[in-house]
Amino acid sequence: MGTSFWESPFVLDPRPAAVERHGDVDLHVPTGDGRHPAVVIVHGVPGPPDAPDARDWPLYRGYGALLAERGVLAAIPQLTVAGPDDLYAVAARVAAAAELLRADSRVDADRLGLWFFSGAGLLLGDWLRDPPRWLRGLAATYPLLAPLPGWPPVDPRFRPIDALDLPAPTGDATATPALPDDTTTPGSVDSGGTGIDAARPAEPARPTLVLTRAGRERSEVAPTIEAFTVVARRRGIPLHVVDVPNGQHGFDALDHTEESRAAVRTARDTLLDLLTAP
Repeated sequence: MGTSFWESPFVLDPRPAAVERHGDVDLHVPTGDGRHPAVVIVHGVPGPPDAPDARDWPLYRGYGALLAERGVLAAIPQLTVAGPDDLYAVAARVAAAAELLRADSRVDADRLGLWFFSGAGLLLGDWLRDPPRWLRGLAATYPLLAPLPGWPPVDPRFRPIDALDLPAPTGDATATPALPDDTTTPGSVDSGGTGIDAARPAEPARPTLVLTRAGRERSEVAPTIEAFTVVARRRGIPLHVVDVPNGQHGFDALDHTEESRAAVRTARDTLLDLLTAP
């Protein structure tokens, strides 16, 4: 009998962090005094009906520990999606987890990021459309970026690609720090070679998105990522791509290779650079 995905070990072996359970949110707490940057880890949805609480999967506990070992306080809310209507409640829970972090005395309330996985990518639109000033960066790993064919109707709010074609936000959003361009190699960051990291003088900056793409992505998910990437680059959205050419959807639990390990570290470190930049 094979191992279920939710039982598969994380591709890295970070030192476990102290975990505090606050109702439906787990906090993975780094050592050290002072205020820490923070990240909400938004686990994949919908989960298999027979799967345990995603907060207890080795995969997400691994990500929590991976962030904590670099001084980031990570929150993992428990999320349940059975149909499109549940996305409203899940989106509210993600926002509440961010506010829980911001209210924590151990957190720098102006240095937060969100990291979305798999089907949770549908929740990205809210944060691209109207980013709060404290949002320093976004990450998405093998995300679903548009509803799949055959699904019941889904509110356009949960179509991240639609958020890219709206006017850039004004409000009090702060400029997102730029990161240097790198050549795309397994586990490296690709900025598209178009200079999109520099904030355009005429447009308020959006939060940078660190997008991890699996080369052997599922056939129904890959087109949503490709379409999103094309539109993001056309619109000048700050985008850093981490490619995993030989990785499959869920490579961070299924493909225990150096390529996978490098990609996870690169995504973590790129997001951390955004959180800690002046």
